[in-house]
Amino acid sequence: MTRTASRHRVTSFDVAEKAGVSQSTVSRALAGSSAITEPTRAKVMQAAEELGYVVDERAARLRRGKTGTIAVVVIGRPDEAASDVNPFYFSLLGSVCAAAAAQGYETLVSFQSEAEQIFGRYEERGQADAVIVIGTTINEAAWEYFHDLAGDGRAVAFWGSPFDDLEWVRSDNYEGGMLATRELINAGCRKIVHIGAIDSPQQQFRERYEGYLAAMKESGLEPVLQSVDDTLEREDQGRRAASLLADSDTEFDALFIACDSIALGALDELNDRGISVPGDCSLIGFDGIRAGQHSNPPLTSIEPDFDVAGAMLVRTALGEDQAAERRVPVRLVHRSSVRRG
Repeated sequence: MTRTASRHRVTSFDVAEKAGVSQSTVSRALAGSSAITEPTRAKVMQAAEELGYVVDERAARLRRGKTGTIAVVVIGRPDEAASDVNPFYFSLLGSVCAAAAAQGYETLVSFQSEAEQIFGRYEERGQADAVIVIGTTINEAAWEYFHDLAGDGRAVAFWGSPFDDLEWVRSDNYEGGMLATRELINAGCRKIVHIGAIDSPQQQFRERYEGYLAAMKESGLEPVLQSVDDTLEREDQGRRAASLLADSDTEFDALFIACDSIALGALDELNDRGISVPGDCSLIGFDGIRAGQHSNPPLTSIEPDFDVAGAMLVRTALGEDQAAERRVPVRLVHRSSVRRG
């Protein structure tokens, strides 16, 4: 029997023949149907194991009208290579894939940046049951496309969407801004400048600034905003903003920066200018990217709970989370870029 099974692909017919039951009984038994008695199920399972029969899960899902797959689209800047995407989105992508796997779903990942290549109709093609979109909001063409796609009633969930009418998930940016600013205040800093933007399509930047603003005002401190140039790459934004700040008449002893990639650029600029971090200036970023562990000095950051973020996105895409707002909790990751008061 073993030699016969090895010469051809084992099918449910073979299992049925060996177990002495019908093919439909085999299908129901392997699917866990309550209509099959335990002795019959045990007989089918034993026959399947002896023959080395493996259930074709994809075919079974397709018969049920499901693919068992979630498509994840990572949006980059126009002309940006996948390897240059903000490292934060790779961490988020990993958490989404893990959360999908925990629910028995595979993930189909696509990196998209050029307007003529934007695509999200995976459901129509029978490639996925739902779509999750993450990535930069700077790519207006991509977000307009997916905004229209979601408007047609498709199962799409978004991270950090510039549109509030979409099914979005975001970090608790306001709370994170307050956490970062209070940490700097508790460290003895009083001239705290925020590097970021309040008019960017990235609403998380405005929310982080608002958290900073609230913490500064509750301590009676004067808020100062140093805006970034959205036309530059993230680290170049940080370098440029830090350079402009250092060349200005503005005094500062701390920086809260809207995201880690910008913060790393600012940190490099400060180091190049001989401005000691944290001796002369403490610094906190936002996103908790792993590169911050290896900067000089290691970057203190506000980090979202990536496991919660991934699970929220998957549940939202599958229609399992009906919350009006989906905010991911954040925490302060202490490293060496903040001096101790």
